[in-house]
Amino acid sequence: MPDVSTLGRTDSWEGVRAVVAGFGTSGAAAVDNLLHLGASVHAVAESVSPRILERAELLEVLGARIEVHEGATATLPEEADVLVVSPGFRPDAPIIVAARERGIPVWGEVELAWRLRDPENPAPWLCITGTNGKTTTVQMLDSILRAAGLRSVAAGNVGLPLTEAVMDPEPYDVIAVELSSFQLHYTDSMSAESAAVLNVAEDHLDWYDSMDDYARDKGRIYTNVQRACVYNAADPATEELVREADVVEGARAIGFTLGTPAVGMLGVVEDILVDRAFIEERSTSAAELCTLDDLASTAPHFVANALAAAALARAHGISQSAVRDGLRSFRPDGHRIAVVAEHDDITWVDDSKATNPHAAASSLAAFEPVVWVAGGLAKGAAFDDLVTAVGGRLRAAVLIGRDRSVIAQALSRHAPDVPVIEVDTPETGALGELDLMRRVVAAAAEVAQPGDTVLLAPGCASMDQFADYAARGDAFAAAVQDHVRG
Repeated sequence: MPDVSTLGRTDSWEGVRAVVAGFGTSGAAAVDNLLHLGASVHAVAESVSPRILERAELLEVLGARIEVHEGATATLPEEADVLVVSPGFRPDAPIIVAARERGIPVWGEVELAWRLRDPENPAPWLCITGTNGKTTTVQMLDSILRAAGLRSVAAGNVGLPLTEAVMDPEPYDVIAVELSSFQLHYTDSMSAESAAVLNVAEDHLDWYDSMDDYARDKGRIYTNVQRACVYNAADPATEELVREADVVEGARAIGFTLGTPAVGMLGVVEDILVDRAFIEERSTSAAELCTLDDLASTAPHFVANALAAAALARAHGISQSAVRDGLRSFRPDGHRIAVVAEHDDITWVDDSKATNPHAAASSLAAFEPVVWVAGGLAKGAAFDDLVTAVGGRLRAAVLIGRDRSVIAQALSRHAPDVPVIEVDTPETGALGELDLMRRVVAAAAEVAQPGDTVLLAPGCASMDQFADYAARGDAFAAAVQDHVRG
């Protein structure tokens, strides 16, 4: 049996017994491409849905053995030479513990993809992680790269699975890669051309034992970076991760800031995004990239995302005009600081994608005064820092979801004068998503005053009462439209 640690895209994988744990989009892509390479594949997954069963049926026809049922991932199959795990598996999951004990390599789909790059046309990876803003930033970056005439794709934690991107018969010129901390945990050999950590804030403490562990996984993105480690000057934790990183000799640390940039940074001067890092005379001048009016939003976190995307693009050699054109044409996906309606001098905004306190704080900082709609699954996060920072902006708070009491208690401690309305609802599924949001909108409308913004920035995950954050945002938008129509 060949040593799997030496195998790549052009090698024969015949005889390799690969186990794939998890059968979502990335897991299915891993199964498909391992079969293509000649490996014997045994996939196991717990979650059953029509889409997963359809994938299983197709891949079984191609030769994979698929087990999808409760308990399927509880044990590691006896015949295993490598385990490819989906990001949701904690390091203490029994199947991973068993693999470690048996000396079997444990890879994520990102690690597999890195090993399967075309040695003759290895498209460079421009990688992005962070607690918040990853998807927007990677899509901004992809827009810039396309504006420069490159064949680019957004892949990884958003868009195309990375194994599909690297195995595409027509090679990409460059890949804009979004990576979660979970994905980075199971990635060892990657060497990004450039990488950015946008921010590090409290999140996923139901998965990690500590914030240090979480930050450490975020910092893995900088390991072996070749050109530029991009960090957020407003978030010292990101700069510290750069300082600790083991990079390729010659790689530069590039900061971005919403203020005037120092030499070697990108920033904002008089409503203009400028570059003082990737120009010859950076000690005495700056290159204009675009204006704030060129962006789809001037919310501070949106501008910061644009600067990070620009930094990665400039590190790749992209021109000022292509950065401008890419940012000017970019429009964010739904449920990201999206104005739903303006009625009776009240603005209704859907930022359902703000699923943790840091994201909610960034959203709240863009508006004042605010009727804040929040709550859901807090995932172990606290809200004291958020309320301390933005309590003065709040007209009122309308709280929903299982962990709404966590937010209510933080408001009681740090902003006791802010009225709190708790929309008490039956257990999940007992009340329709739209009916729930109609109650929320009615409560918000009662306290909102002319000039206010009613902002859905939950600071929590959605799965206690909604299918996902998009369903939550859709229900909010529909309820607002019903309210506006009267």
